Amino acid sequence: MATKPFLILQLRPEDAIADSEYVSILKHGGLDAQAAVRIRIEQQGIPPALDANDYAAIIVGGSPFDISTPPARKSANQKRIEADFVRLFDQIVPQDLPFLGCCSGNGLLGNYLGSTISTRYGEAVGCVTIELTRAGLQDKLLQGFPPRIDVLLGHKEACDTVPAAATLLATGGDCPVQMFRVGQNVYATQFHPEGDAAEFSLRIDTYRHHGYFAPHQADSLKLAIGRSTTPHSHEILRRFVQYYAAR
Repeated sequence: MATKPFLILQLRPEDAIADSEYVSILKHGGLDAQAAVRIRIEQQGIPPALDANDYAAIIVGGSPFDISTPPARKSANQKRIEADFVRLFDQIVPQDLPFLGCCSGNGLLGNYLGSTISTRYGEAVGCVTIELTRAGLQDKLLQGFPPRIDVLLGHKEACDTVPAAATLLATGGDCPVQMFRVGQNVYATQFHPEGDAAEFSLRIDTYRHHGYFAPHQADSLKLAIGRSTTPHSHEILRRFVQYYAAR
């Protein structure tokens, strides 16, 4: 493994979901816990002295926070988290440091880069097929993939447009910005490459009253998710870890 650890930043207030997400990142990334540093930002924020160069790469998970929420309705905690990420991206983007933002990480990075984040391209919880772009098929994390792959997702908001500085790697019929890259090492996915049926079933139970779907749909969603497999999505996370562990 890398001499530098991977930094996993989490934003989920619910202990069970945060723990499950962390385990899923390790599992599908093929990452040993001893090679990872975990920080739950919603509890302690991003340390002001944190140097992104101290880590092999940074992986950011999802959250129930919405960037498109009007500022007057955002909690003090959400405002602090968003400010922390601006400070972090001020390091990562200019230096092109390894980063993978999943779902919320996608919105945070897209917002930082100037893309409007809104509910226009929200998608219901489920397994969807996305299409890789020409640039995506040539990217180091996606080379050799079929043109279309299945992914697990569920989000109320998304990037309205591809950030001006970014290269679009994957798109979808209901959400055009599914994966993008900035520079050579900064990645974001609207979907969850760490997600699997067990993880999403837990999230469905936890977030059934958070507006992602009608509460009465929870059981049918779990049944549908249980029939889904997303090996290429998991492979993206595994390749990310492998590539930056070897650097």
